[in-house]
Amino acid sequence: MTQPSSNAFSRIPAATLSVWLVEDEADVRDSLSQWLEVSGLAVLAFSRAREALKALQDDQQCGVLISDIKMPEMDGLALFAAVQELDTPPPVILITGHGDVPMAVAAIQQGAWDFVQKPFDPERLEECARRALEHRALALENLQLQQALRHNYLNTRLLGDSALMQELRRQVENLAASRANIVINGETGSGKEVVARALHDFGTGNQGAFVALNCGAMNSELIESELFGHEKGAFTGAGEQRIGRLEAASHGTLFLDEIESLPLSAQVKLLRALQEGEITRLGSNQVIHLQLRVVAASKENLLEMVAEGSFREDLYYRLAIAELAIPPLRERREDIPLLFRHFCHQAAEVHERPLLEPTTELLAALGNHRWPGNLRELRNIATRFILGLDLPWQTSSVPLYQASALSARMEAFEATVLKESLKRHAGNIQAVLEELDLPRRTLNQKMQRHQLRREDFLVP
Repeated sequence: MTQPSSNAFSRIPAATLSVWLVEDEADVRDSLSQWLEVSGLAVLAFSRAREALKALQDDQQCGVLISDIKMPEMDGLALFAAVQELDTPPPVILITGHGDVPMAVAAIQQGAWDFVQKPFDPERLEECARRALEHRALALENLQLQQALRHNYLNTRLLGDSALMQELRRQVENLAASRANIVINGETGSGKEVVARALHDFGTGNQGAFVALNCGAMNSELIESELFGHEKGAFTGAGEQRIGRLEAASHGTLFLDEIESLPLSAQVKLLRALQEGEITRLGSNQVIHLQLRVVAASKENLLEMVAEGSFREDLYYRLAIAELAIPPLRERREDIPLLFRHFCHQAAEVHERPLLEPTTELLAALGNHRWPGNLRELRNIATRFILGLDLPWQTSSVPLYQASALSARMEAFEATVLKESLKRHAGNIQAVLEELDLPRRTLNQKMQRHQLRREDFLVP
């Protein structure tokens, strides 16, 4: 399984980051550059603010930005404001004259790192730049660590080495950072709710709740109460107030499974709630404001249902800002051995049974099956396998599990320990050596014996 690269966990030395100096006066620019370079800092100088901004927008690495305030075309304050709009803005130090101090103080309050007043001591500027560089290095390291953890999270949640699963993980990582509504298309048992939870847990709106509702499992008379909630006495049987799923998911994610089963009358009210960002509970006039993402899942082609008139077109386009397609298991058969072993581990833990290693023949038989029930069916087969029950399509000619000799178990255990350490350290061999207390030559031999490659644990 693809893992985060070892670089994601490496410390970023502040000395490798450069100081960007923006100064329109050539003499001042040259003298400051020379002073900082003599002090051991890498310097990139610009005569115009727009040149520096364009380089930043092109994702060139900047450690700290030092800018004069008074410059032609774009001044230092305008440059600072533009830099703050970047995803990962560098610290900004402003050089100011006496009359510009109030403006510089205001910039500090808005997030500037510091300011230096003319005439200034070069050593004071150098000290200020070094502190900003240390701060920048730590911020970049934390950002890379968060990205690596997110990669690892997706790899362990959305299992599979196939190209289809790698693309699905890439799409989930991209969409999770947005708040756009999403439609997930996939067959029964393909893992639509798992993907929806990944979008929520991995996203920016995960401070709220993940609330799920299976539209196909709800009585059509009760679906509106489930979505919008009701007050006590709103209808026969409403003995107490009930918070609806939309309200419960505010500031979080509402997952509507089998959205194709939602009655047309409820589709109209759902559309209005999403358009206006507000609802009222049944039996109430109080307006409740909402802020949430809706992830809808369907096993049917919603556009075909729109053409047939059984699903509202306006609701479809409100929900399908983006779409994800989950591949059926039969289209990613190379993932079946990994998934089957994963489900076997889960079943062995839940049912407190010994873990069995499937034979090559069984894995081949699994690979040839059609899997109409997708992951849900595979999980069921793995549980039956661990419990020693007959498999639905098993033949007597297919041996199910490997002999459990002690030597084989020890080899399997060693391979597992090595693989988990490589995953944990994202392919960082030195970290694996230190954790397992092994000589490098011994680790190389063991990795070769178990067919483990460092490259398999790195993010491309």
